[in-house]
Amino acid sequence: MNPTVSRGRLSWPVLGVLVAIAAILPLFVGEFELSVIFTKTLWLGIVAASLIFLSAYGGMVSLGQVGIYGVAGMTYANLVQADGGNPAAWNPWLAAVAAIIVGVLVGLAFGAIAARSEGIYFLMITLAFSVLIFYFFSQVTQLSGFGGVNQVDLPGIVGNPRQDPAQLFYVTLVCAVLVFLALRYVSRTPFGLSLQGLRDEPSRMRALGFDVTRHRTLAFTFAAMIASIGGLLSVFYNGRITPGSINLAQTIDVLIIAVVGGLYRLEGAWVGALLYTVIDNYSRDYTPTIGNVLGPERFNTLIGIVFLVIILVSPGGIVGLWEQGRDRLRGNGGGGADPSTVGPGATEGAPAAGTVK
Repeated sequence: MNPTVSRGRLSWPVLGVLVAIAAILPLFVGEFELSVIFTKTLWLGIVAASLIFLSAYGGMVSLGQVGIYGVAGMTYANLVQADGGNPAAWNPWLAAVAAIIVGVLVGLAFGAIAARSEGIYFLMITLAFSVLIFYFFSQVTQLSGFGGVNQVDLPGIVGNPRQDPAQLFYVTLVCAVLVFLALRYVSRTPFGLSLQGLRDEPSRMRALGFDVTRHRTLAFTFAAMIASIGGLLSVFYNGRITPGSINLAQTIDVLIIAVVGGLYRLEGAWVGALLYTVIDNYSRDYTPTIGNVLGPERFNTLIGIVFLVIILVSPGGIVGLWEQGRDRLRGNGGGGADPSTVGPGATEGAPAAGTVK
């Protein structure tokens, strides 16, 4: 096995330990931290993981994931009992399944169009899709309400997140683990391996008889299903959804989470999400006042500086920085190729062949 692949892949024992630690978190942290930090980290990580899957294994950097999770969230909110929109008062479980199906169908339609492009053109097309969805729900108030869709009816399994956040935390944790395992499994199937071939050598794969456009479309559709799950969990978490929660700022936030965590590592989705939620919630309290340049009301400046430093120090994100430090401790001098480096034969925006973990 390629040693670079072996080193970069999260081992099963480590994964088991991380899940075990997460499972006992409610015993050691307060309700605020459990809900605002860790639960939010998990569902944001799921959305970012859908982006990382496309980027790492398909060489496609998508900005349409937030739009897709917004479609799923709005669909769910309009199918169950809620305040605003056009509630159909369905059973929450049935509505959840229908929302995922709608999100997948929208992803299939978007993927069929975007998959015909590459590089910056793919990124801009998916960005246009996300903006289109935002403006659609902003203007069609029959679906989004005038102040969003509020007081959304939730499945009994999540309980009341405001009074007892532990139930939603465990539901989100199980979903995050299943999503990670599913993405990891798919990446090793013939479909996932051929997708990596399309990422590195699309012309050669096309010459071998692969339908490049169809393969990329199916990958985008699969990622849309993951993003839809994240969209559902976001509605469960907030108890509401508004057009403002799926705007361009949220689209950029998900991209930042993926890049900072590690754009070519699945686990980087949750690492980046954790850093983002911590900084987003506590930076206001610790942002110093420097004349009219910086202050608590401009906490986003501090977030930008932190993220910029991380990217400059490690183009592979926090996970890449961790791997570099681990290799140095082992005396390898950083051995192996940096997974964020684009090598010969890689498509624009994709890692070098054989470096995806």
